[in-house]
Order: sequence, then structure tokens, then C-alpha cells
Amino acid sequence: MIKINLLSEGKRPVVARRARQPVGARADLGNTLLIAGTVLGLLVAGGWWFLLDREIKKKDREIAAAQREVDELAQVIKEVEEYKAKKAELERKITVINDLKANQRGPVRIMDEVSRALPELLWLSRLNVTAATISLQGTAFNMSAVANFLDNLDKVEEFAEPILADATQRSQRGARTETYDFKLNVGYSFTKKSTEAPAAGEAGASAGTTGSAAAARVGDGRGVDGVE
Repeated sequence: MIKINLLSEGKRPVVARRARQPVGARADLGNTLLIAGTVLGLLVAGGWWFLLDREIKKKDREIAAAQREVDELAQVIKEVEEYKAKKAELERKITVINDLKANQRGPVRIMDEVSRALPELLWLSRLNVTAATISLQGTAFNMSAVANFLDNLDKVEEFAEPILADATQRSQRGARTETYDFKLNVGYSFTKKSTEAPAAGEAGASAGTTGSAAAARVGDGRGVDGVE
């Protein structure tokens, strides 16, 4: 007699079906995880790109602002350079004007100082003025007068120490006295004193005194005979 266990036979498909279900579930789970990972990666990449783009735009704005500052500074530097050039040109013109004024006053002051330095018994026959040197030629009745003249010139602040180049004794025919012909050189510079112009009253008084002194020296035979 054959016995059939219907209960156990009926349960087998259920067990089989339960054994097959986890395989499909795992496949669906893997696909889901793959899709989720892909989406998450895309989101991360998109977020990173967004942040990077925002940072790039920020740097671009900073660069543009810096470039504007550079342009403004370049304009300021250009204006400063133009100002310096104009200032240098103005200073050069002022220097030229002051030099011209000094050159105009120089010969007058030289004549004045030399005239004041002339001692008794001495007169000049030639005076030559160069850029920085005065050459004098004259005659004196004795060497003491020449020595006094050198000492007086040395006391003038604008004059350098005078150098006696030649002194020759000369006897005139029919005359009982002897004279001495001399030549001397002296350097000069008028940059030590102030270049301010004297007041009108002082200038007039100085001119009057110089004229009177020159006239008196010419009258007594001690004036300047020739000037070059």
C-alpha cells in the first residue's frame, strides 16, 4: 500500500518559491543602489561645479576691481610724472633767470669792488673779466702800493686770493721817479652772498657813493684807464 504525504508535497512549491525570491530582490537592490550612487555622484559633481563656478566669478570680480584700481593709479602716476616734469622745467627756467641776473650784476659789482680796493699811488690800465677770473694790469709808484692793492682785493669776500703774475720796474725818460708795471689775476664768485635786490634807497646811495668814489679816483690819477 502506497502512502502519500499530501501535506509535505504541497509545501514544497512554497519553499521553492521562497528560495527563488531573494535573488530577484538582491538584483533590484543592486540596481537601486547603482542608480542612487549615480544620482548622488551627479549631485555632488553638480554642487562642486556650482561652488567652483561661484568662486571663479568671485575671483573675476576681484580681478576687475583690481584692474580698475590699477587704471586709476596709472592715471595718478601719469599726472605726478607730468607735474614733476613741469616742476623741473620751471626750476630750470628760474635757474637760468637767476644766472642771467647774476651775470648782469657781476661786472658792475666787480668794477665797484676793484675801485674800492685801489690804494694811493696806483692806477689801472686794463681790466679783463672772464667767466671766473679777473685779469688786471696797472702801474704804481712803488711796490708797497701794489702790495696794498693785493691785500685790499684779498679782503673782498667774493674774490679769491689774488696772484701777482708780473711786476716790472720802469724808468721814464726825464723823470726822477720810477714806476712799476704789474699784472695780477684773481678769481671771483658771487654765489656766496644773497641774491636779493637792495632797496631803492640803498641802491641809489650805493650808486651815488660808487660814482663819487670813481670820479674822485679818476681826478687824482687813480682811475681805471681801460676795461675789456
